[in-house]
Amino acid sequence: MHAKPLISAAELQTQLEAKRPLRIFDCSFDLADPHAGRRQYLESHLPGAVHADLDKDLSAKHGVPGHHGVLTASGADAPASGGRHPLPNREKFALWLAQVGLSNSMQAVVYDRNGSNFCGRLWWMLKWAGHDRVAVLDGGLREWEAAAGELHSGDEPAHFQAGFELREPLVRLVDASAVQQGLGQTTQTVVDARAPARFRGEVEPLDPVAGHIPGALNRPFSANFDGQGRFKSPEQLRAEFDSLLAGRDPSSVVHQCGSGVSAPPNLIAMELAGFPGTALYAGSWSDWCSDSQRPVARG
Repeated sequence: MHAKPLISAAELQTQLEAKRPLRIFDCSFDLADPHAGRRQYLESHLPGAVHADLDKDLSAKHGVPGHHGVLTASGADAPASGGRHPLPNREKFALWLAQVGLSNSMQAVVYDRNGSNFCGRLWWMLKWAGHDRVAVLDGGLREWEAAAGELHSGDEPAHFQAGFELREPLVRLVDASAVQQGLGQTTQTVVDARAPARFRGEVEPLDPVAGHIPGALNRPFSANFDGQGRFKSPEQLRAEFDSLLAGRDPSSVVHQCGSGVSAPPNLIAMELAGFPGTALYAGSWSDWCSDSQRPVARG
Protein backbone atom coordinates (compact mmCIF):
# COMPACT_ATOMS: atom_id res chain seq x y z
CA MET A 1 0.00 0.00 0.00
CA HIS A 2 1.40 3.39 -1.04
CA ALA A 3 1.92 6.24 1.39
CA LYS A 4 -0.88 8.81 1.62
CA PRO A 5 -0.43 11.57 -0.99
CA LEU A 6 -1.43 14.36 1.41
CA ILE A 7 -0.49 15.52 4.89
CA SER A 8 -2.44 18.11 6.88
CA ALA A 9 -0.85 21.04 8.69
CA ALA A 10 -1.84 19.46 12.03
CA GLU A 11 -0.26 16.12 11.10
CA LEU A 12 2.96 17.83 10.02
CA GLN A 13 3.10 19.86 13.24
CA THR A 14 2.81 16.62 15.21
CA GLN A 15 5.67 15.06 13.23
CA LEU A 16 7.89 18.11 13.75
CA GLU A 17 7.16 18.21 17.49
CA ALA A 18 8.01 14.51 17.74
CA LYS A 19 11.26 15.22 15.85
CA ARG A 20 10.49 12.53 13.28
CA PRO A 21 13.13 12.20 10.54
CA LEU A 22 11.72 14.18 7.64
CA ARG A 23 12.78 16.66 4.99
CA ILE A 24 10.49 19.53 3.97
CA PHE A 25 10.76 21.10 0.51
CA ASP A 26 9.50 24.58 -0.39
CA CYS A 27 8.76 24.47 -4.14
CA SER A 28 7.45 28.02 -4.53
CA PHE A 29 8.05 29.41 -8.03
CA ASP A 30 6.76 31.96 -10.53
CA LEU A 31 7.04 31.27 -14.26
CA ALA A 32 6.93 35.01 -14.97
CA ASP A 33 9.68 35.77 -12.43
CA PRO A 34 12.01 32.76 -11.96
CA HIS A 35 13.75 34.39 -8.97
CA ALA A 36 10.55 35.08 -7.04
CA GLY A 37 10.37 31.65 -5.42
CA ARG A 38 13.79 32.03 -3.88
CA ARG A 39 12.92 35.51 -2.56
CA GLN A 40 9.68 34.24 -1.07
CA TYR A 41 11.49 31.32 0.55
CA LEU A 42 13.97 33.69 2.21
CA GLU A 43 11.08 35.82 3.50
CA SER A 44 9.28 32.89 5.13
CA HIS A 45 9.29 29.11 5.00
CA LEU A 46 8.55 26.07 7.14
CA PRO A 47 11.19 25.13 9.74
CA GLY A 48 14.16 23.36 8.18
CA ALA A 49 12.72 23.52 4.67
CA VAL A 50 14.95 23.17 1.60
CA HIS A 51 14.13 25.41 -1.37
CA ALA A 52 13.54 23.26 -4.46
CA ASP A 53 13.84 25.52 -7.50
CA LEU A 54 11.88 24.42 -10.58
CA ASP A 55 14.54 25.61 -13.03
CA LYS A 56 17.69 24.71 -11.09
CA ASP A 57 16.75 21.59 -9.13
CA LEU A 58 13.68 20.02 -10.72
CA SER A 59 14.57 20.50 -14.40
CA ALA A 60 17.59 19.50 -16.48
CA LYS A 61 20.32 22.11 -16.20
CA HIS A 62 22.25 21.22 -19.32
CA GLY A 63 21.41 20.68 -22.94
CA VAL A 64 21.39 22.37 -26.31
CA PRO A 65 18.60 22.76 -28.85
CA GLY A 66 18.56 19.65 -30.99
CA HIS A 67 16.25 18.10 -33.59
CA HIS A 68 12.96 20.04 -33.80
CA GLY A 69 14.12 22.27 -30.92
CA VAL A 70 14.04 19.50 -28.32
CA LEU A 71 16.60 19.88 -25.54
CA THR A 72 19.33 17.28 -25.98
CA ALA A 73 22.53 16.30 -24.24
CA SER A 74 24.62 13.20 -23.91
CA GLY A 75 25.88 10.97 -21.14
CA ALA A 76 25.29 11.96 -17.54
CA ASP A 77 23.67 15.27 -18.54
CA ALA A 78 21.01 13.80 -20.82
CA PRO A 79 17.54 14.96 -19.69
CA ALA A 80 14.84 12.35 -19.17
CA SER A 81 12.22 14.27 -21.15
CA GLY A 82 11.78 17.06 -23.66
CA GLY A 83 9.85 20.29 -23.31
CA ARG A 84 10.43 23.65 -21.62
CA HIS A 85 11.14 22.01 -18.25
CA PRO A 86 12.86 18.74 -19.18
CA LEU A 87 13.20 16.26 -16.36
CA PRO A 88 16.77 15.76 -15.15
CA ASN A 89 17.81 12.14 -15.40
CA ARG A 90 17.18 10.04 -12.32
CA GLU A 91 20.87 9.82 -11.39
CA LYS A 92 21.33 13.61 -11.28
CA PHE A 93 18.11 14.01 -9.34
CA ALA A 94 19.20 11.39 -6.79
CA LEU A 95 22.52 13.20 -6.35
CA TRP A 96 20.67 16.43 -5.53
CA LEU A 97 18.40 14.63 -3.05
CA ALA A 98 21.47 13.22 -1.29
CA GLN A 99 23.11 16.66 -1.22
CA VAL A 100 20.12 18.24 0.53
CA GLY A 101 20.00 15.45 3.10
CA LEU A 102 17.14 13.20 2.04
CA SER A 103 17.73 9.52 2.77
CA ASN A 104 15.57 6.59 1.64
CA SER A 105 14.19 6.13 5.16
CA MET A 106 12.96 9.71 5.58
CA GLN A 107 9.51 11.17 5.07
CA ALA A 108 9.47 13.97 2.47
CA VAL A 109 6.88 16.76 2.61
CA VAL A 110 6.47 19.16 -0.31
CA TYR A 111 4.57 22.45 -0.46
CA ASP A 112 4.42 25.80 -2.24
CA ARG A 113 2.47 29.06 -2.08
CA ASN A 114 1.12 28.65 -5.62
CA GLY A 115 -1.97 26.51 -5.16
CA SER A 116 0.03 23.26 -4.97
CA ASN A 117 1.00 23.71 -8.62
CA PHE A 118 4.78 23.39 -8.42
CA CYS A 119 5.16 21.04 -5.44
CA GLY A 120 3.26 18.32 -7.31
CA ARG A 121 6.24 18.13 -9.67
CA LEU A 122 8.57 17.16 -6.82
CA TRP A 123 5.99 14.76 -5.37
CA TRP A 124 5.92 12.95 -8.71
CA MET A 125 9.70 13.06 -9.17
CA LEU A 126 10.30 11.48 -5.77
CA LYS A 127 7.91 8.66 -6.71
CA TRP A 128 9.80 8.39 -10.00
CA ALA A 129 13.02 7.95 -7.99
CA GLY A 130 11.36 5.10 -6.09
CA HIS A 131 10.70 7.09 -2.90
CA ASP A 132 7.21 6.31 -1.64
CA ARG A 133 7.26 8.34 1.58
CA VAL A 134 6.32 11.72 0.17
CA ALA A 135 3.24 13.85 0.84
CA VAL A 136 1.92 17.21 -0.31
CA LEU A 137 1.12 19.65 2.50
CA ASP A 138 -2.58 20.05 1.76
CA GLY A 139 -3.35 23.74 1.32
CA GLY A 140 0.32 24.71 1.17
CA LEU A 141 1.84 27.64 3.02
CA ARG A 142 -1.56 29.31 3.40
CA GLU A 143 -2.90 26.34 5.38
CA TRP A 144 0.25 26.18 7.52
CA GLU A 145 -0.13 29.86 8.42
CA ALA A 146 -3.83 29.37 9.19
CA ALA A 147 -2.83 26.63 11.64
CA ALA A 148 -0.39 29.05 13.33
CA GLY A 149 2.56 26.95 12.18
CA GLU A 150 6.07 28.19 12.94
CA LEU A 151 7.89 30.02 10.13
CA HIS A 152 11.58 30.70 9.55
CA SER A 153 13.25 33.34 7.37
CA GLY A 154 16.62 33.48 5.66
CA ASP A 155 18.74 30.48 4.75
CA GLU A 156 18.61 27.28 6.78
CA PRO A 157 21.84 25.65 8.01
CA ALA A 158 23.18 23.20 5.43
CA HIS A 159 21.90 19.67 5.88
CA PHE A 160 24.34 16.79 6.17
CA GLN A 161 24.60 14.87 2.92
CA ALA A 162 22.61 11.65 3.01
CA GLY A 163 22.84 8.40 1.13
CA PHE A 164 19.97 8.34 -1.34
CA GLU A 165 19.76 5.29 -3.60
CA LEU A 166 17.50 5.09 -6.63
CA ARG A 167 14.86 2.39 -6.55
CA GLU A 168 12.36 1.13 -9.08
CA PRO A 169 10.03 3.94 -10.24
CA LEU A 170 6.62 3.97 -8.59
CA VAL A 171 5.07 6.06 -11.37
CA ARG A 172 4.92 5.79 -15.18
CA LEU A 173 6.72 8.22 -17.49
CA VAL A 174 5.83 8.24 -21.19
CA ASP A 175 7.31 10.15 -24.12
CA ALA A 176 5.93 11.74 -27.29
CA SER A 177 6.46 8.59 -29.33
CA ALA A 178 4.32 6.52 -26.96
CA VAL A 179 1.59 9.18 -26.91
CA GLN A 180 1.58 9.42 -30.70
CA GLN A 181 1.31 5.64 -31.04
CA GLY A 182 -1.66 5.68 -28.68
CA LEU A 183 -3.67 8.33 -30.56
CA GLY A 184 -7.15 7.06 -31.28
CA GLN A 185 -6.69 3.93 -29.19
CA THR A 186 -8.92 2.98 -26.25
CA THR A 187 -5.77 2.07 -24.32
CA GLN A 188 -4.84 5.76 -24.00
CA THR A 189 -6.77 8.76 -22.66
CA VAL A 190 -4.80 12.02 -22.65
CA VAL A 191 -5.85 14.52 -19.95
CA ASP A 192 -4.59 18.09 -20.42
CA ALA A 193 -4.24 20.21 -17.25
CA ARG A 194 -3.95 23.62 -18.96
CA ALA A 195 -6.54 26.38 -18.74
CA PRO A 196 -9.49 25.94 -21.16
CA ALA A 197 -8.53 28.84 -23.46
CA ARG A 198 -5.03 27.42 -23.94
CA PHE A 199 -6.42 23.94 -24.46
CA ARG A 200 -8.77 25.20 -27.17
CA GLY A 201 -5.92 27.09 -28.85
CA GLU A 202 -7.49 30.53 -28.41
CA VAL A 203 -4.39 31.85 -26.61
CA GLU A 204 -0.86 30.53 -26.21
CA PRO A 205 1.38 32.65 -23.98
CA LEU A 206 4.33 30.28 -23.70
CA ASP A 207 4.69 27.92 -26.67
CA PRO A 208 5.06 28.62 -30.41
CA VAL A 209 1.99 26.60 -31.43
CA ALA A 210 -1.54 26.83 -29.99
CA GLY A 211 -3.88 23.89 -29.54
CA HIS A 212 -3.88 20.45 -27.96
CA ILE A 213 -3.11 16.80 -28.61
CA PRO A 214 -5.93 15.28 -30.72
CA GLY A 215 -8.47 13.45 -28.60
CA ALA A 216 -7.29 14.94 -25.30
CA LEU A 217 -9.71 15.79 -22.52
CA ASN A 218 -9.37 19.07 -20.61
CA ARG A 219 -9.15 19.09 -16.81
CA PRO A 220 -7.52 22.32 -15.54
CA PHE A 221 -5.31 21.47 -12.55
CA SER A 222 -7.04 24.19 -10.49
CA ALA A 223 -10.30 22.19 -10.64
CA ASN A 224 -8.91 19.80 -8.02
CA PHE A 225 -8.99 22.33 -5.17
CA ASP A 226 -11.63 23.85 -2.93
CA GLY A 227 -11.93 27.52 -2.00
CA GLN A 228 -9.26 27.17 0.69
CA GLY A 229 -6.69 25.68 -1.68
CA ARG A 230 -7.03 22.15 -0.31
CA PHE A 231 -7.71 19.12 -2.49
CA LYS A 232 -11.40 18.33 -2.80
CA SER A 233 -12.74 15.23 -1.03
CA PRO A 234 -11.97 11.83 -2.59
CA GLU A 235 -15.71 11.36 -3.21
CA GLN A 236 -16.05 14.64 -5.10
CA LEU A 237 -12.88 14.03 -7.09
CA ARG A 238 -14.05 10.55 -8.04
CA ALA A 239 -17.40 11.90 -9.25
CA GLU A 240 -15.69 14.59 -11.31
CA PHE A 241 -13.21 12.20 -12.92
CA ASP A 242 -15.97 9.66 -13.59
CA SER A 243 -17.83 12.43 -15.42
CA LEU A 244 -14.72 13.52 -17.34
CA LEU A 245 -13.73 10.01 -18.41
CA ALA A 246 -17.30 9.01 -19.33
CA GLY A 247 -16.64 5.29 -19.23
CA ARG A 248 -13.01 5.36 -20.36
CA ASP A 249 -10.59 3.17 -18.42
CA PRO A 250 -8.95 5.29 -15.68
CA SER A 251 -5.76 3.24 -16.02
CA SER A 252 -5.46 4.45 -19.63
CA VAL A 253 -4.95 8.09 -18.54
CA VAL A 254 -1.79 9.96 -19.56
CA HIS A 255 -1.50 13.36 -17.91
CA GLN A 256 0.07 16.39 -19.59
CA CYS A 257 0.07 20.18 -19.38
CA GLY A 258 2.38 22.80 -20.87
CA SER A 259 5.75 21.53 -19.67
CA GLY A 260 5.08 18.76 -17.15
CA VAL A 261 4.68 21.04 -14.12
CA SER A 262 0.93 21.52 -13.56
CA ALA A 263 -0.17 18.03 -14.64
CA PRO A 264 0.83 16.24 -11.38
CA PRO A 265 -2.07 17.76 -9.37
CA ASN A 266 -4.44 15.91 -11.72
CA LEU A 267 -2.45 12.72 -11.18
CA ILE A 268 -2.53 13.18 -7.39
CA ALA A 269 -6.26 13.94 -7.51
CA MET A 270 -6.92 10.74 -9.44
CA GLU A 271 -4.95 8.78 -6.84
CA LEU A 272 -7.03 10.41 -4.08
CA ALA A 273 -10.16 9.45 -6.05
CA GLY A 274 -9.08 5.80 -6.07
CA PHE A 275 -7.56 5.77 -9.57
CA PRO A 276 -3.82 5.17 -9.00
CA GLY A 277 -1.26 4.23 -11.62
CA THR A 278 -1.92 6.90 -14.25
CA ALA A 279 0.99 8.06 -16.40
CA LEU A 280 2.73 11.41 -17.00
CA TYR A 281 3.88 12.76 -20.36
CA ALA A 282 6.45 15.08 -18.81
CA GLY A 283 7.43 16.83 -22.05
CA SER A 284 3.77 17.80 -22.48
CA TRP A 285 2.53 20.38 -25.00
CA SER A 286 5.87 22.23 -25.24
CA ASP A 287 7.51 18.97 -26.36
CA TRP A 288 4.63 17.81 -28.54
CA CYS A 289 4.37 21.02 -30.56
CA SER A 290 8.15 21.21 -31.11
CA ASP A 291 7.76 18.72 -33.98
CA SER A 292 5.66 20.09 -36.84
CA GLN A 293 4.91 16.53 -38.00
CA ARG A 294 2.79 15.83 -34.93
CA PRO A 295 -0.95 16.50 -35.28
CA VAL A 296 -2.57 19.45 -33.52
CA ALA A 297 -6.22 19.96 -32.63
CA ARG A 298 -8.05 23.20 -31.78
CA GLY A 299 -11.43 24.06 -30.38
